[in-house]
Amino acid sequence: MQMHTSVISNISRARLRPGAVALMAALCLALCSCGGSSEPEYRKAEGMAWGTTYHITYKNARDLADTIAAEIARIDSTLSPFCPGSLISRVNAGDTTVRADRGLAEVMALSQRVCRISGGAFDPTVAPLVNLWGFGYAQGATDVPDSAAIDSALRSVGILDCSVTPDGRVIKKSPATEFNFSAVAKGYGVDRVAEALRRCGCEDYMVEIGGEIALRGRNSRGEDWHIQVDAPESGPDGEVVHNSMALLALTDCCIATSGNYRNYRSTSAGTVGHTISPATGRPVATSTLSATIIAPDCALADALATASMAMPADSARAMLEAEGVRAILAVAAPDGSLSIIKIGDI
Repeated sequence: MQMHTSVISNISRARLRPGAVALMAALCLALCSCGGSSEPEYRKAEGMAWGTTYHITYKNARDLADTIAAEIARIDSTLSPFCPGSLISRVNAGDTTVRADRGLAEVMALSQRVCRISGGAFDPTVAPLVNLWGFGYAQGATDVPDSAAIDSALRSVGILDCSVTPDGRVIKKSPATEFNFSAVAKGYGVDRVAEALRRCGCEDYMVEIGGEIALRGRNSRGEDWHIQVDAPESGPDGEVVHNSMALLALTDCCIATSGNYRNYRSTSAGTVGHTISPATGRPVATSTLSATIIAPDCALADALATASMAMPADSARAMLEAEGVRAILAVAAPDGSLSIIKIGDI
């Protein structure tokens, strides 16, 4: 606080032009927004974001709920396909005046990288197909889409044929190409909230949004953070259950899980999951029931978890080992039993 007082005092002695008053106010706000004079303590922030809940625990001398909410709102205004005015919705609608901000540019670059290392299994331009199957941001078919509609949508798929120019213009493969970054946006949002907490001096936190998590430092008991990985199970009527598959003590890392066991629908062709293949345009049928990834950042963990669900288990394992991340794959064995594959030091 001494430094803050010194800076403000020095400014107050200067002769300010009228136009400099606003600059002084902005500087003071920037210096003081994360400050606080009380002793640091563990605090909680909870709420709704992106159709799910968030639970954040952090140690700081100041209540940072407003800082957290502001960061979540910024990500929403960039990446939410459910918000008509977001940057990505405007791109999807064909607005060529859109200029990518940091969030859109970074998520595009990461998505292209994971698309490459997954052999095309991860591709957010599968969005129109996700909509067709009833899992996306636009109304899809009430049952199984017809083959003609699937083939038509497939022609616009291909994130490696898209780009962001140096001046921020988003180039799409075709006018019909649409992006749904839901498979990476939550993880990216977790990273941005964690970054905001660090800017405010937080060295100990757990940021959890819809099951995607960033961890740093220690919990209130001075221990690593304890994270339960749920078994890939649902209740008899599809309700969420939380039976433990693993309990991990972690810190200074991020964790994300993907699975079809909580996001599926019944059709005349049987039960289908929400993971859609960019190659076939149809729901993926693999033996992998869930993929939990531990990585340095949550956006990468999120994308790799989704990619793992869209690949055969052996291919997913090879990709994850090559990336040097830790992971837990829950795979259905031919006899119906559950096989747990651990990758790395877990």
